[in-house]
Amino acid sequence: MKMRFVPPIMALLGLLLFPSCGTNRSFVKVAGTDFTIKKKPYYFVGANFWYGAYLGADADYGNRARLLRELDHLEEVGINNLRIMAASEESDFGLPLSPPFQYESGAYNDTLLRGLDFLLAEMGKRNLRAVLVLNNFWDWTGGMGQYVSWATGEPVFDPGSNENHTWDEAMDSAARFYEMEEPQARYLKYINTLVNRVNTYTKKPYKNDPAIMSWELANEPRPLKDGYSDNEGNVRVFSEWVHNTAAYIHSIDPNHLVTTGSEGSKGTLGKVEFAKQAHASEYIDYTTFHLWPKNWSWYDAEKPETMGQTKENASAYIAEHVELSRQLNKPSVLEEIGFVRDGEKFAPDSPITARDDFYRFILDIVKASVEEGKALSGLNFWSWGGEGRAQQSDYGWKPGDVIYTGDPYGEAQGLNSIYDTDTSTLEMISQYVDILERLTDEKNEAR
Repeated sequence: MKMRFVPPIMALLGLLLFPSCGTNRSFVKVAGTDFTIKKKPYYFVGANFWYGAYLGADADYGNRARLLRELDHLEEVGINNLRIMAASEESDFGLPLSPPFQYESGAYNDTLLRGLDFLLAEMGKRNLRAVLVLNNFWDWTGGMGQYVSWATGEPVFDPGSNENHTWDEAMDSAARFYEMEEPQARYLKYINTLVNRVNTYTKKPYKNDPAIMSWELANEPRPLKDGYSDNEGNVRVFSEWVHNTAAYIHSIDPNHLVTTGSEGSKGTLGKVEFAKQAHASEYIDYTTFHLWPKNWSWYDAEKPETMGQTKENASAYIAEHVELSRQLNKPSVLEEIGFVRDGEKFAPDSPITARDDFYRFILDIVKASVEEGKALSGLNFWSWGGEGRAQQSDYGWKPGDVIYTGDPYGEAQGLNSIYDTDTSTLEMISQYVDILERLTDEKNEAR
């Protein structure tokens, strides 16, 4: 049985709440459709670095020396914003990320949390900003599907290892999360623990740490497809969950921004008006959307002639989400953009001509948005592979492999990764970072 769950935010987990310790003017804030730091515009070119806390762990799955080199390299390139997984669950799925932040018993992994502490401390030294993701709609970190399984006692819906479950069934099973009281309470307890955590190295509570830009409710949360007679009912439930969870976070942390992690209309039943509804809450500070040309069947790496239509589709998708943000008067971030290497090869020495072409096209759109005062203020490439390399000859992943490439374990290692040897890509990113810095200076001078 599904349970409607709309908690009284200020009362839920009230005994666990701690008072805020004040504000810091160097936090990222919003002013209309702009991000600001100390009232000056903040634009960014960032990366997805989901495994950062794992590298930061003082454990056999960590590698702090590599982490420091990666952060130094990112800083050198000019990348100043990292989107990081700050949650994972002990998983029954076929390709689990292990170890998790949270165990089925309810215990938390202090070693991994200290890895996150170490990461944030080092990011703070380099003036890098973190977007911390608090859950996942997809199974590669456990996520919502695992929360549901814990609550119901049912096996997880895993189409990767069970022919009886389709992807749609797995998604709808995970989406039951939004209406189930036990998973919600457990999720909010974890959020409370993280927000109020005191960093082992800086001695600063997370809620008072300006190295954190924002809290993100989940990676690519999606509403239920089935279960209601109309899609509007599904989106209403989803949007209420967004509103309530974001309100809860703001109630215990007034310093940081909160956002959804949504893919945009592709993740809200294909309708941009549903994406707008999901971001309309006063407690959601900026909008997000993602861009996956190959996954959405726009681009075929074996057919270079598909690039023209891919660019047209991408431009239209970006434009409708920037307009959505304008209507809501909030900044917008393209926080995932993934593109394969030429011929969809995985080896680090394979060509990246098409990817560079597409990335430049997208960066030009970001540049134009900043020049014209539109809402698109940043993007995060998917993903930073850095020094990571596949450990298996077939580029798959096997349990025990801990040389993270940036690609989730269910995908080929190297599928969408930007490696430290992708010189042309990194030089291009640096060029656009310089352009955005110049535009920022010009906007500041004009004030």
